[in-house]
Amino acid sequence: MIESLTPQQSWDLMQANPEAVLIDVRTKVEHDFVGHPLNAVHIPWKEAPDWQLNPQFIAQAKQAVKDSSVPVLLLCRSGARSLAAAEVLQQAGFKHLVNILDGFEGDIDKHKHRGNLGGWRFSQLPWEQS
Repeated sequence: MIESLTPQQSWDLMQANPEAVLIDVRTKVEHDFVGHPLNAVHIPWKEAPDWQLNPQFIAQAKQAVKDSSVPVLLLCRSGARSLAAAEVLQQAGFKHLVNILDGFEGDIDKHKHRGNLGGWRFSQLPWEQS
Protein backbone atom coordinates (compact mmCIF):
# COMPACT_ATOMS: atom_id res chain seq x y z
CA MET A 1 0.00 0.00 0.00
CA ILE A 2 1.16 3.52 -0.80
CA GLU A 3 0.29 6.06 1.84
CA SER A 4 -0.38 9.69 0.90
CA LEU A 5 0.66 12.27 3.48
CA THR A 6 0.90 16.04 3.57
CA PRO A 7 4.36 17.57 3.84
CA GLN A 8 3.84 18.20 7.57
CA GLN A 9 2.65 14.63 8.18
CA SER A 10 5.66 13.38 6.20
CA TRP A 11 8.04 15.48 8.30
CA ASP A 12 6.41 14.16 11.48
CA LEU A 13 6.80 10.57 10.23
CA MET A 14 10.47 11.18 9.51
CA GLN A 15 11.02 12.65 12.96
CA ALA A 16 9.40 9.60 14.56
CA ASN A 17 11.34 7.19 12.29
CA PRO A 18 14.98 8.32 11.95
CA GLU A 19 15.68 5.39 9.62
CA ALA A 20 13.14 6.71 7.09
CA VAL A 21 14.53 7.80 3.71
CA LEU A 22 13.22 10.73 1.69
CA ILE A 23 13.82 10.37 -2.05
CA ASP A 24 13.51 13.46 -4.25
CA VAL A 25 12.55 12.17 -7.71
CA ARG A 26 12.72 15.53 -9.50
CA THR A 27 15.32 16.46 -12.11
CA LYS A 28 18.80 17.59 -11.11
CA VAL A 29 17.94 21.19 -12.05
CA GLU A 30 14.81 21.16 -9.87
CA HIS A 31 16.67 19.53 -6.97
CA ASP A 32 19.66 21.88 -7.12
CA PHE A 33 18.15 25.23 -8.10
CA VAL A 34 14.55 25.17 -6.85
CA GLY A 35 15.64 23.57 -3.59
CA HIS A 36 15.10 20.30 -1.75
CA PRO A 37 14.32 18.99 1.73
CA LEU A 38 17.33 18.64 3.99
CA ASN A 39 18.98 15.21 3.69
CA ALA A 40 16.83 14.19 0.72
CA VAL A 41 18.40 11.52 -1.46
CA HIS A 42 18.23 12.66 -5.08
CA ILE A 43 17.23 9.90 -7.51
CA PRO A 44 15.59 11.37 -10.63
CA TRP A 45 12.51 9.57 -11.96
CA LYS A 46 12.89 11.27 -15.35
CA GLU A 47 15.58 13.63 -16.57
CA ALA A 48 15.79 16.38 -19.17
CA PRO A 49 16.19 16.76 -22.06
CA ASP A 50 14.49 13.58 -23.29
CA TRP A 51 12.28 12.93 -20.20
CA GLN A 52 12.79 9.18 -20.42
CA LEU A 53 12.37 7.10 -17.27
CA ASN A 54 15.60 6.63 -15.35
CA PRO A 55 16.50 2.98 -16.13
CA GLN A 56 18.56 2.83 -12.91
CA PHE A 57 15.81 4.17 -10.63
CA ILE A 58 15.04 0.90 -8.80
CA ALA A 59 18.72 -0.04 -8.45
CA GLN A 60 19.59 3.42 -7.14
CA ALA A 61 16.68 3.28 -4.67
CA LYS A 62 17.83 -0.13 -3.43
CA GLN A 63 21.32 1.26 -2.96
CA ALA A 64 19.98 4.23 -0.96
CA VAL A 65 17.52 2.15 1.10
CA LYS A 66 19.21 -0.97 2.44
CA ASP A 67 16.14 -2.22 4.36
CA SER A 68 13.00 -2.41 2.19
CA SER A 69 10.77 -2.31 5.29
CA VAL A 70 11.78 1.20 6.45
CA PRO A 71 9.56 4.12 5.46
CA VAL A 72 10.47 5.52 2.04
CA LEU A 73 8.98 8.93 1.31
CA LEU A 74 8.89 10.20 -2.27
CA LEU A 75 8.71 13.82 -3.32
CA CYS A 76 8.46 15.60 -6.67
CA ARG A 77 7.21 19.06 -7.69
CA SER A 78 3.50 18.50 -7.04
CA GLY A 79 2.95 14.82 -6.19
CA ALA A 80 2.43 13.07 -9.57
CA ARG A 81 5.90 11.78 -10.49
CA SER A 82 6.48 10.67 -6.91
CA LEU A 83 3.32 8.56 -6.98
CA ALA A 84 4.44 6.84 -10.19
CA ALA A 85 7.86 6.21 -8.63
CA ALA A 86 6.23 4.81 -5.47
CA GLU A 87 4.16 2.39 -7.56
CA VAL A 88 7.31 1.05 -9.22
CA LEU A 89 9.08 0.69 -5.86
CA GLN A 90 6.07 -1.14 -4.46
CA GLN A 91 6.35 -3.66 -7.31
CA ALA A 92 10.07 -3.96 -6.51
CA GLY A 93 9.29 -5.07 -2.95
CA PHE A 94 9.45 -1.92 -0.85
CA LYS A 95 6.97 -2.26 2.01
CA HIS A 96 6.28 1.21 3.48
CA LEU A 97 5.95 3.86 0.79
CA VAL A 98 4.70 7.40 1.22
CA ASN A 99 3.80 9.83 -1.54
CA ILE A 100 4.18 13.40 -0.30
CA LEU A 101 1.05 15.28 -1.37
CA ASP A 102 1.63 18.64 -3.09
CA GLY A 103 5.33 17.79 -3.49
CA PHE A 104 7.97 20.45 -2.98
CA GLU A 105 6.23 23.36 -4.73
CA GLY A 106 2.52 22.54 -4.70
CA ASP A 107 -0.08 23.31 -7.35
CA ILE A 108 -0.01 26.30 -9.65
CA ASP A 109 -2.02 29.33 -8.51
CA LYS A 110 -4.21 31.71 -10.56
CA HIS A 111 -1.12 33.79 -11.39
CA LYS A 112 0.67 30.68 -12.72
CA HIS A 113 3.08 30.56 -9.80
CA ARG A 114 3.99 27.59 -7.64
CA GLY A 115 4.83 27.65 -3.97
CA ASN A 116 1.83 29.70 -2.85
CA LEU A 117 -0.80 26.98 -2.36
CA GLY A 118 0.99 24.08 -0.75
CA GLY A 119 4.03 21.86 -0.76
CA TRP A 120 7.11 21.26 1.37
CA ARG A 121 8.54 24.76 1.04
CA PHE A 122 5.14 26.45 1.58
CA SER A 123 4.77 24.40 4.78
CA GLN A 124 8.04 25.97 6.00
CA LEU A 125 9.73 22.62 6.53
CA PRO A 126 13.55 22.43 6.43
CA TRP A 127 15.00 22.81 2.94
CA GLU A 128 18.04 24.14 1.13
CA GLN A 129 19.33 25.06 -2.32
CA SER A 130 22.57 23.80 -3.81
